[in-house]
Amino acid sequence: MIKKYYQLTKPGIIRGNLLMAVAGFLLASRHHVDFWLLFATLVGTALVIASGCVFNNYIDSDIDKKMARTRKRALVLKLIPVRNVLIFATVLGLSGFAVLYFYTNWLVVLIGVVGFVDYVVIYGYAKRHSVHSTLIGGISGAASALAGYCAASGQLDRAALIVFLIMATWQMGHFYGIAMYRYDDYKAAGIPVLPVVKGMRATKIQTMLYIVAFTVVASLLTLFKYTGYSYLFVVSAFGSAWLIKGFMASKDDSLWGKKMFLFSLIVLLVTSVMLSVGTRLP
Repeated sequence: MIKKYYQLTKPGIIRGNLLMAVAGFLLASRHHVDFWLLFATLVGTALVIASGCVFNNYIDSDIDKKMARTRKRALVLKLIPVRNVLIFATVLGLSGFAVLYFYTNWLVVLIGVVGFVDYVVIYGYAKRHSVHSTLIGGISGAASALAGYCAASGQLDRAALIVFLIMATWQMGHFYGIAMYRYDDYKAAGIPVLPVVKGMRATKIQTMLYIVAFTVVASLLTLFKYTGYSYLFVVSAFGSAWLIKGFMASKDDSLWGKKMFLFSLIVLLVTSVMLSVGTRLP
């Protein structure tokens, strides 16, 4: 039973967001890392994200049963009482915000609130009604990196905005890859993602444009002297490789989306590592 509750929190999403939070935190910390603050930031962030994911599972339970990859979730199969799920989500959220409030700063709490509301409420609605839901969801997805940065810096500066934009543009390429790969699921559930509404060709073009945007935005950290040239070289190389892969990937649209999605995970890992050490390398 514990495993079923754990799966409701979407641990894969939590891990990805914590990776981004660490990257933002270490970038802002430069050579002076407060490990207790980092720990508190990660715990609070993880709990808030887990809460949002559980609420999202509850909200999406009716459409999850229409998709092959989600129809075996605990709420769809009614393996957990709805009341328990809502209590679980509420406790996670209150605990997470309490940790952020008492151990970080007001900026991090505010970012957490915005990210939570965006994901649970705004994205939860837009997912069913708008082709722009991916862009809306990207706000909450990039919030963890921003929260990590602001936890360490205590301010919302130009670097914080750049870090946010890096993760937001990365997510668009990442999410569009998923939407193409899982096209049949989204179509069956009636979810108006870009491939379903505008077609595969339009999605490929937008994916490539966002990858270009990601690579350009990522370079701004070096341009404004927040990171060294090693960061610029590595991140630009992987951004370019992601773009080249788009031109070389399979003509099968679903396979193209899968390959772009999988490579996006490598790009995220490399970018997060380079953000973390970017101020320490030449």
